[in-house]
Amino acid sequence: MSSDQPTEEPAYDDRVYRSPMATVTGVVLLALLAWLCGDAVVRGHGNVPWIALAVVLCLAPLIVAFTVRPAVFANADRLRVRNPFRVIELPWAAVDSLRARFSAEVLAEGATYQLWSIPVSLRERNKANRRQTRRLGLGNGQSKTPDEEVRRASADRTMDELRTLLERGASRAGAQGSVKVSWSYEIIAPSVIGALILIVLLATG
Repeated sequence: MSSDQPTEEPAYDDRVYRSPMATVTGVVLLALLAWLCGDAVVRGHGNVPWIALAVVLCLAPLIVAFTVRPAVFANADRLRVRNPFRVIELPWAAVDSLRARFSAEVLAEGATYQLWSIPVSLRERNKANRRQTRRLGLGNGQSKTPDEEVRRASADRTMDELRTLLERGASRAGAQGSVKVSWSYEIIAPSVIGALILIVLLATG
């Protein structure tokens, strides 16, 4: 039996956008923190081991928050932005625009949210613009080989992909709704507790 009603394509799995450099930096910093504080715990005397543990409790979540944690998840219905201390759910119908100037941003319902996991490199953008200007000089109907195709800055390419998803998804039934923002207490709480313990230990030590 056939149906005259149009059916929507199912939403595909999330595309995930992260900063590889930030992730590597975070892993290195966590390893360094573990080494330094681990040594203080094993060899330290008096309050030193407890101070080292408090430092780990305070700093480890912050390192994760600003390096490993940030990510952008996008599918046919919505954009989910995971920043250091907040998670923002944005159905495509609620998104007004996406832009990448000095930072990547999404504008929705009168508010602006930064996309921490999509860093904008002005140096990379300027380099791509110079390359494009040089290759435009080929002109005269000459065809370009694949190696001569213009390469845009990675942030600009990513934002183009997100704009395409926005254009395709804004009218979907599953893309309707309002923006939802939630705080990441799993990051905030340990850091605050660690900072308080550290203050107490230093004040009483």
